Amino acid sequence: MADPTSRLEAGSQAPEFTLTDQDGNAVSLADFAGQKVIVYFYPAASTPGCTTEACDFRDNLNSLKSAGYQVLGVSKDGADALQKFRAEQNLNFPLLSDQDLTVHNAYAAYGEKSLYGKTVTGVLRSTFVVDEAGKVQLSLYNVKATGHVASLRKKLGLD
Repeated sequence: MADPTSRLEAGSQAPEFTLTDQDGNAVSLADFAGQKVIVYFYPAASTPGCTTEACDFRDNLNSLKSAGYQVLGVSKDGADALQKFRAEQNLNFPLLSDQDLTVHNAYAAYGEKSLYGKTVTGVLRSTFVVDEAGKVQLSLYNVKATGHVASLRKKLGLD
C-alpha cells in the first residue's frame, strides 16, 4: 500500500511499466520515449466519476495531442471491463489493466483515502505528466473527477 511519503515528485524518474490494454496488447511507458504522456489512475471503469473523467479526457484528446501529449488510463479492471467501458463511452485512448496493482503501487496511486467520512484502502485518483525524458513533470494526487482535465490543462499552460 502506498505511503504518502513515497509519492512521486516532479523531477523524479517515472516508474517504467508494461501493462495490457483493453484489447490485450502490451503497452509500455517506454513505447512513448521522446513524447509527453499523461498517465492517469482511476478507481473503476463505468462508474459515474470515472466515466466523467474519461469522457473529459476523450473530449480534450485532440487538443492534448496537438500540444504533444499522449493519454493512458490505468485501472485495476480486467480487459473485458475496459473494452466495454471504452466502447460504451467511445474512448479514444488506451485503457490499461493493472489487476495486481503493481503499477498503482509504483506510482503511489493506491492506499488509504477518505470515502464518505470513512478511511478506506483503494485507488487514489491520480494523474502524472511524464516528459520526453521519462521524468515526472507533474504529479497530482486525490484529484476530483469533475473539472480535472480543465485544471490539468491550466497547469500545463494549455488554456
